[in-house]
Amino acid sequence: MLGTILSLIVIPIIIIIYVWVLYNARVLAFGVYYSRRKGKAEESSSKAFKPNDIPSFSIIVPVKDEETVIGRLLDAALKINYPRDKLEVIIVEDGSGDRTIDICKRYAEKHPGFIKFFHRESSGGKPSALNYGLKVAKGEIFAFFDADNVPPPDILQKVVKYFMDPRVAAVQGRTMTINADENMLTKFISYEEAVWCEAYLRGKDVLDLFVHLRGSCQFIRRSVLEKLGGFSEDALSEDMELSVRLTRENYCIKYASDVYAWQESPSSIKQLFRQRVRWFRGTIEVALKYGKLATKLNRKTLDVEITLFGPFILIFSLLMYFSASFIFFAPPALQPAWLILTQVSVMLTTVLMLICGLALVFISKPLRARNLLWLPFIYFYWSLQGIIALYAVLLTVFRRPKKWLKTKKKGIVKNFNPCLSVQ
Repeated sequence: MLGTILSLIVIPIIIIIYVWVLYNARVLAFGVYYSRRKGKAEESSSKAFKPNDIPSFSIIVPVKDEETVIGRLLDAALKINYPRDKLEVIIVEDGSGDRTIDICKRYAEKHPGFIKFFHRESSGGKPSALNYGLKVAKGEIFAFFDADNVPPPDILQKVVKYFMDPRVAAVQGRTMTINADENMLTKFISYEEAVWCEAYLRGKDVLDLFVHLRGSCQFIRRSVLEKLGGFSEDALSEDMELSVRLTRENYCIKYASDVYAWQESPSSIKQLFRQRVRWFRGTIEVALKYGKLATKLNRKTLDVEITLFGPFILIFSLLMYFSASFIFFAPPALQPAWLILTQVSVMLTTVLMLICGLALVFISKPLRARNLLWLPFIYFYWSLQGIIALYAVLLTVFRRPKKWLKTKKKGIVKNFNPCLSVQ
């Protein structure tokens, strides 16, 4: 009897995971294929604005306690190749306690009219700082970067081509790790970023599915953002929340592989844990907030729901791992059910590892089969993400206070990963 009850619980979970894995395997496959075959063709076919018609940009950067990296970003912004009368940099300082204010003031004084500095005495979190920036910015297109980003000089020349299409409301560029060689964790995160952007987001873009913004290296039309009322200030994942609202209102978000910026990845498990708890809890809250999209399903809204279900898949997989290990202690009557659970969990884990490993192999430039050696670490990393997602769910269930915790940046540059660089 207990075995039957257990099966009724386990089988639906297995089906959900299978469907989720197979669905996203298709997305990854399309992303890898177009990454290898179509990338340059897509870039070369982009139209260009006439010199007199190019839109103006406002680069908005929220900062707090970023003394180690903000100067690097501002130096990169000064090198951006775009008409100065069509470009401004808005720095919104959000209650820093280090030398960030002094550094920003120095740049603003040296480059008046181009770099504009705004100081807020008390911190209201990133979404609040972003909304403040929207009020003072003048550009037709808003570009958002985190303080640790390093965009190349031609970034706006490339992204402006995507806005030639009036249907495009927002563009998400590719983010790459600037400290990939700092340690094993940052190396793996650099690979994760490559798979996420070049396989997953590219696949969604090719299939005309839900392309979500990632909070940095993202570009949005002013008119659209004003119509939507800016960023939600109570959201821990303001980028995901805005992405869902854009999709709900039938706006188009494009992924642009040739538009990219370097950024610093967490270099310790503690930093990674803090960052991903915020991401997962924010995603879970967005999933609960926009569950009504499931009542108006189409291809994109279905993909929204599947995307937002990601943290729960991580938790289901983690629980399956724990449950499968219980087979050695289970009563004989329960062991057949536990045995099925063990076999399925091993199969799903293997499938996920192979998908991620193969995606990494094929998006690497040049193609590197040795990246398959990272497969065992993918298994560990997946389990760690499951633990973080479970913790985020518990924080949500028990209604623990929401805190917008920033990831501490050290300003370390440890080789731009050459096998994943844009060519």
